[in-house]
Amino acid sequence: MNMIKLQTIVGIPPCAWKIGYEDRILMLGSCFSDEIGAQMAQRYLQVTCNPFGTLYNPLSIAQAINHQSQITNDQLPITNFQLVYHDGLWHSMFHHGSFSRPTREEAEEAVKASVEHMQRALEEATVVIVTFGTAWVYEMPLGPDLPSVVVGNCHKLPADRFTRRRLTVEEIVAAWRPILNRYPDKHWMFTVSPIRHIKDGLHENQLSKAMLLMAVEQLVNGAVCPTDRSDICHAKPLYFPSYEIVLDELRDYRFYADDLVHPSSLAVQYVWERFTDTFCTPQTRNEMLIQHKRWKQFQHRPLH
Repeated sequence: MNMIKLQTIVGIPPCAWKIGYEDRILMLGSCFSDEIGAQMAQRYLQVTCNPFGTLYNPLSIAQAINHQSQITNDQLPITNFQLVYHDGLWHSMFHHGSFSRPTREEAEEAVKASVEHMQRALEEATVVIVTFGTAWVYEMPLGPDLPSVVVGNCHKLPADRFTRRRLTVEEIVAAWRPILNRYPDKHWMFTVSPIRHIKDGLHENQLSKAMLLMAVEQLVNGAVCPTDRSDICHAKPLYFPSYEIVLDELRDYRFYADDLVHPSSLAVQYVWERFTDTFCTPQTRNEMLIQHKRWKQFQHRPLH
């Protein structure tokens, strides 16, 4: 007797490599990467999440990686960062708002620490997982006679200071292909966030996600080893279909938070299980169960 199917299951190809406790993992990108990174941290995997804070568009994430290579003799050229004073705080236009500070000196220190944090995490990482959130970007001129740059966060500055546009597939691929070639010794994984950016408009959000999916397709299928050192070139980058899992397998508003945009904790847990089923061995998954129980015990606070 055939069973009635109540879900469209997204097929995920088997992975040639697995993630384990010996790996150092760097998570970059939208808040969805923060969610999966938190799941890893709760199981005591060696994970670092977003040293620059949460970033949403592919160019800002690429900039965060590229800035770490600009440290020379432990000195960061702060002039490479646009620091803006607004509403009582100094903001870095390349960082999340959590790096904003009351004084310029404090903001510069926070920026420098984040770049050094990124440098260490990227050097040590064996696995880098990147989540693209949106192809819509905001550009801001660095000065009267200087070109505009894509900012990582607008920090609620007046809208007339920015130009809003949508990235092309070619721009995204051009920004990321050199990064993949620069770090052939790492396992790269891309995913597209299932979180809808409804402030852009529902149709515009769909166009944005389409650009991200097409760019990732080119990055995954077009990657080649740029060096003769084939012994340090890992398998080609992978795509994990978190976007498709949430939209197709979990196409019901009960899997969303109250804002009807962000996945609920149940949806995050479901995607996490699909992720570990694909990229972790049974032994690693068993160890994760043990370590998660340990983490929960540490979260318990006695009443008396």
